[in-house]
Amino acid sequence: MGAVPLAQQMRADEFLALPLAQRGWPADLIDGEIVVNDPAALHGHVQGNLFLTLGNWTRAEPGRGTAVFPRDVAIDEHNVFKPDVLWYADGRLPDPLSPPPYAMPDLAVEVRSPSTWRYDVGAKKAGYERRGLPELWLVDTVARSLLVFRRSRVGVEQFDVALEIEDGAYVETPLLTGFSLRVRDLFHIG
Repeated sequence: MGAVPLAQQMRADEFLALPLAQRGWPADLIDGEIVVNDPAALHGHVQGNLFLTLGNWTRAEPGRGTAVFPRDVAIDEHNVFKPDVLWYADGRLPDPLSPPPYAMPDLAVEVRSPSTWRYDVGAKKAGYERRGLPELWLVDTVARSLLVFRRSRVGVEQFDVALEIEDGAYVETPLLTGFSLRVRDLFHIG
């Protein structure tokens, strides 16, 4: 019996060159494979609530950076992630008129979807960590909690702080001075 060839992995540049109709929306490139997210309605509510809260905080005072909706962020040759919400520190927002991929944000947020959660807590968390993301939030819509992974200081190679913030507690971060959000409010509908 002869050798069986391995499937060829798609490269980030090939993925980014595909029209949205071909790659799906929203979609990530994870380890060379296109993974299309099929979010439930709760996902959209959580994403919107977080974006609204973070956006209001950024606009309340100058110098607080910018919150944006999903954008393609290249991790490496075979990985392009599209976080549900991104935050860029003041002066770091990529030109929205430039083509993707966009610069690594200072904070990336992934909201749990049934089809992609295993990637969020596995390959995507590892990719963000490798690429130097300062802070990652994973919103667990089943446990109604927020998993926070961050670096305790600049130059730390791995996420060395891991927190699980439950429903009634508040999330605060050194990245967003003065920002506070009760996790329960992420799940508010209506």
